Amino acid sequence: MNKEAIILEESTLDPGNWEAMKELGHRMLDDMFAYLQSVRGRPAWKKPSAYAVSSLQAPLPQLPQEPSEVYEDFFTQVLPYNTNNIHPRFWAWVQGGGTPFGMLADMLASGMNANVSIGDHIPMQVEKQVIEWSKEMMGFPSTAGGLLVGGCSLANITALIVARNHFHQSVRQKGLRAVPAQMIVYGSAETHNCVVKGVEVIGLGSENFRKVPVNDDYRIDIDELQRMIDEDRAAGHLPFCIIGNAGTVNTGAIDPLESLAAIAKKEKCWFHVDGAFGAIPRILPEFNDRLKGIELADSLGFDFHKWLYVNYEVACVLIRDASIHREAFATSVNYLLGHERGLSGGPDPFNNYGMELSRGFKALKVWMSLKEHGIQKYRQMVRQNLRQTQYLAGLVELDPELELMADVPLNIVCFRFNPGNFDDETLNRINKEVLMRLQEEGIAAPSYTLLHGKYVIRVANTNHRSRLEDFDVLTAETVRIGREVAGEIL
Repeated sequence: MNKEAIILEESTLDPGNWEAMKELGHRMLDDMFAYLQSVRGRPAWKKPSAYAVSSLQAPLPQLPQEPSEVYEDFFTQVLPYNTNNIHPRFWAWVQGGGTPFGMLADMLASGMNANVSIGDHIPMQVEKQVIEWSKEMMGFPSTAGGLLVGGCSLANITALIVARNHFHQSVRQKGLRAVPAQMIVYGSAETHNCVVKGVEVIGLGSENFRKVPVNDDYRIDIDELQRMIDEDRAAGHLPFCIIGNAGTVNTGAIDPLESLAAIAKKEKCWFHVDGAFGAIPRILPEFNDRLKGIELADSLGFDFHKWLYVNYEVACVLIRDASIHREAFATSVNYLLGHERGLSGGPDPFNNYGMELSRGFKALKVWMSLKEHGIQKYRQMVRQNLRQTQYLAGLVELDPELELMADVPLNIVCFRFNPGNFDDETLNRINKEVLMRLQEEGIAAPSYTLLHGKYVIRVANTNHRSRLEDFDVLTAETVRIGREVAGEIL
């Protein structure tokens, strides 16, 4: 084929009409700002319509469609049925609401389309800066290693891989068969399921994650942990890792991290802290005692997209010893060799510290958000959420038809509707129905859990848009709906 024929066939995915694309882009931006600005006036949750669901069951597109038409499909069939964790009364699971500036940062990062893994380009330096700030926030030494990942699930798995590979130097090359006995991981029964998945992923099997009982405050029982370690050693097993919770997912309980660090040191175990959301209050001086020991961890995972309100998705894993971190993942292959100069002359590639070679520019929205607000404003917002949580707990305790189901050490309130004349099985049914109606009526979106077999409504407050009046609405509507449901049962 001659050059002229090739030129005739050449094409691109860039727009044929840049002005029309810019006009559409401005409309998108205006629509999204309006969407964020008007969020309080919309329901807290809205079930996707049957039409919207069916529209997303179409065959693979074969021919081009105008970008304006594609956007219209998004605007009418996708945007109205968001999870809506941007809403002031969204308290389900633990999800931050993002910010307008964070949204713009994601747009900028997407426009740059950088692969932040290798090379001499500034996005590498931006991520290094965010990791340095993370160490400062969490009290880790400046010599520690770190990496930004999608979420704390991957942060925890990354830390477990480092712990496993460091425990036995032959694992990377020879696998777990090189280890002479069964390796054991310990964590409380309240430890997040992603850690158990991590234990499975690194090849140990979920049966070798020891779920240590908790006390009445849902914190790990230190004496029982020591007993289990002793028992496993006597059986010929190899205790190698202890997990501490800086805020359990059910109740926000904080394990005695300093005591866990001491046991880990005595037993020569790796000490990892899952701080998905509960590590963030370490930026508050008044939390120094409650989170004391987090700075002693061999590794720590936490999310920016939860209690620092950064847009999804971005988390961080810190490893105290950077050389151990690198040894767990670094490889040397011909197509990734560093050079003295040029594009390949940049900093140590991030793929030497984790599983991913293709990595988006997650760091930009963190960098821009921290610069926009400053750590003092984040301290103010975290304190605001904590005060709001205590306010909600007070509302529950003052209402004779509501029952507080656990202590409130952090930002999670577990309660239920209980007028006093039903058994627990019936109360479980009532409160499940209450929760679903709160959501279906668009009033509020808390979540749920089971505490000692009792179904509870669970409010996890990492919402920078919530006001005290929102919690007034929640409790009042819970009582109203609870009475309706109880009346239907009687």
